Amino acid sequence: MLCTCLTVLGGLATIVYLILVWNFNYWKKAGINGPKPKILAGNLPNMWTQKQHIFYDLKKIYDDFKNEPVVGYFSVRTPQLMIRDPELIKEVLTKSFRYFAANTFSDVVDEKSDPLFARNPFSLSGEKWKTRRAEITPAFTNNRVSLSTLVDEVCVRLSDYVKQNTEKNGSTFDVKELMSKYTTDVVSNCVFAIDAQSFTKENPEIREMGRRIMDFNFKAQVIMFLTTFFPSITKFYKFTFVAHDVEQFFIRIMKDAIRHRKQNNIVRNDYLEHLLSLEEKKQVTEIDMAGHGVSFFADGFETSSSVITYCLFDLATNPAIQTQLRQEIRDVQANKGGLTYDNVGEMTFLDQVLNESLRMHVVIPTLAKRCTETVELTSSKGKKIRVEAGTAVHIPYMVHFDSQYYDEPEKFKPERFSPENGGVKPYREKGVFFPFGEGPRMCLGMRFALMQAKRGIVEIIDKFEISVDPKMKLPIVYDPKPFMLYPDGGTWLKFKVL
Repeated sequence: MLCTCLTVLGGLATIVYLILVWNFNYWKKAGINGPKPKILAGNLPNMWTQKQHIFYDLKKIYDDFKNEPVVGYFSVRTPQLMIRDPELIKEVLTKSFRYFAANTFSDVVDEKSDPLFARNPFSLSGEKWKTRRAEITPAFTNNRVSLSTLVDEVCVRLSDYVKQNTEKNGSTFDVKELMSKYTTDVVSNCVFAIDAQSFTKENPEIREMGRRIMDFNFKAQVIMFLTTFFPSITKFYKFTFVAHDVEQFFIRIMKDAIRHRKQNNIVRNDYLEHLLSLEEKKQVTEIDMAGHGVSFFADGFETSSSVITYCLFDLATNPAIQTQLRQEIRDVQANKGGLTYDNVGEMTFLDQVLNESLRMHVVIPTLAKRCTETVELTSSKGKKIRVEAGTAVHIPYMVHFDSQYYDEPEKFKPERFSPENGGVKPYREKGVFFPFGEGPRMCLGMRFALMQAKRGIVEIIDKFEISVDPKMKLPIVYDPKPFMLYPDGGTWLKFKVL
């Protein structure tokens, strides 16, 4: 009996082992080099252990295969492809876009199980993505992007808040928290016509709900495990990322905003006005409008606050560059009679500073695409690479830090993006600079994000001198738990009123 049990258990263990390693020769058969995977972890052990951010797993893969145009690796037991060659990056994002038009989330959610997240263009593919993008694109015209009066008002609240707290509580702030207040007030007003009052309320409800949209760490890990271990699960089960109470909150405030604007005949050239025009012209539903609104809110609130935070950190650690930027801000104010959106847009050194910060501090570690139709790509050295339909293709932001493309990539050097050097154009054309993505699926809200980021940075640098507080952990190590890249322990800066 005992012998029979041991035989059965041994057989089961063998079957489980074979299932776990079944795909591990996938890339070898395809003629693509890559690291040897481990059982249950593949090549991304930190996805489960969370000892470090997954960024460091991807960076090791990128660094260990410097002479390869692509690298084959595994997420648990699912083969994935890292694109290292800039020519192939351009191929995937632009030239052969039709084969890589879907993001990896596209198969995981649907409108029934997750109506808000599934309406985000990030989650869509095919005709649904085209339709949704076409609906949103006109909302990001210069007129709407340049909501200068509204943003100026929030900037006044920002600087007043810093001054008051500097007097009362000392001069040190976690800048990510500070700039989240700023972006929450800007974006909630633009999207839902709501004053979030982030600088007066301790925990504004809309900000907390916005956080919860982005904060699906544990659930996302479970979903990622299930979909990488059992990819076919997405064919018969769709997952929910946004909690029901969060979903209902955003639907309610969208309905309230629409009702208020219609009843009071309010006309304002903002994002909500565009959504109202969609309702009238294309008969989009209120939940569609709420989905659009949440997409804009989540991107503008979280991503933009991180962009500003990293740029302020770079300025705090480079006082000479901070001084040079402050001089440009004051020269423009003196020559143009104050600060306007157009005036901020003329600050060429500000452009250089922000672009260099975007190069050095990405918000996510990789752009993830899914191949929708088998295609053969050709690297810059003529190597033929066959990508099968369904393969997850990753474009790592480690390209931004590669010494093959950037001189002294570890140093903050805004001059690399000077007008004399062609700005960002040469780097984009080479396929080595894509902070907002590239090609047809490039971030729709890029102009809005840059507008509010620049205005917030100008407000701080004009009014305050900033430096790094000793309580900040240096060098920066990323918090291992969120998918987005945040400095572990916060971004603590000192503010001195000028």
